[in-house]
Amino acid sequence: MTADALRSRLQDLTGWSPRPATLLSQKASRSDGGLPLEELVLRGPRGPMPATLILPDRRLPCPAVLYCHAHGGDYRLGRREMMQGSRFLQAPGYGAALANAGFAALCVDMAGFGDRRDEGDENDMAKALFWRGESLFGHMLNDLGAAFGYLAQRADIDASRIFTLGLSMGAAHAYWLAALEPRVAGCAHLCMLADIAPLIEDGTHARHGFYLSVPGFLNLAEAGDVAGLIAPRPQFACHGGKDHLTPPAARDAALTRLRAAYANHDPALTCAIDPDAGHGETAPMRVAVLDFLARAAARGHHDFN
Repeated sequence: MTADALRSRLQDLTGWSPRPATLLSQKASRSDGGLPLEELVLRGPRGPMPATLILPDRRLPCPAVLYCHAHGGDYRLGRREMMQGSRFLQAPGYGAALANAGFAALCVDMAGFGDRRDEGDENDMAKALFWRGESLFGHMLNDLGAAFGYLAQRADIDASRIFTLGLSMGAAHAYWLAALEPRVAGCAHLCMLADIAPLIEDGTHARHGFYLSVPGFLNLAEAGDVAGLIAPRPQFACHGGKDHLTPPAARDAALTRLRAAYANHDPALTCAIDPDAGHGETAPMRVAVLDFLARAAARGHHDFN
């Protein structure tokens, strides 16, 4: 199956049909560090999506990162992770670091998280959607696709340089979104990429949330194949060597598929394993992510071509 054919099949499987989110409300302020900050409510595919956008204090239009928040069992945190951080991230969150590096960064609450907790419990929503032949993961991807469309339409954003970034659940969202949406310029993901069948074989799939279920997916592909659809665009895949959610057999199987997809585009792919890290970002990971994004954004800018 060709990459385009697989992408089309996965789009069908996830109900991929996002339209750009529209702006319902906007409140401008400044971050604690004095950077431009906007609290937004976007109209997404199924209703309002609270969002936070931070901008750099420099020449616009600028490159941007669609930051995908993690799960971590902290349903109250949601999009606030981008600015506040979490117990799985280096402090503080990525928001200020990205803006200081010249990127805008947008994060939206996923269903069941942050200011969308009233939409329902994750497990209840996932089960109800399964009965309808849909998936919570698919709904989340469509919400993120709508957020991407909103970013791409803003005059202060360079639509050709919008990247995705996330850890754990956010990593799954980041690389799936980049795979399904060819306009995403590149992707950085931490502590998540692992093939599903090996996870099922050793029972590790049970440690992941209900959101990470797409009925029929294994009849088409594996997680490494999804990440491979990002090729030839820049991609950074990082793991903790002691991460209990990405055991070596599942992690290495996915990385083998990913490297095969980049066989003719090797410079665009960076894979890294922090051998002593678990399921969480380390200081070297933070440095590597910011370096990757800076280099990838520079390659996409006319001043550097």
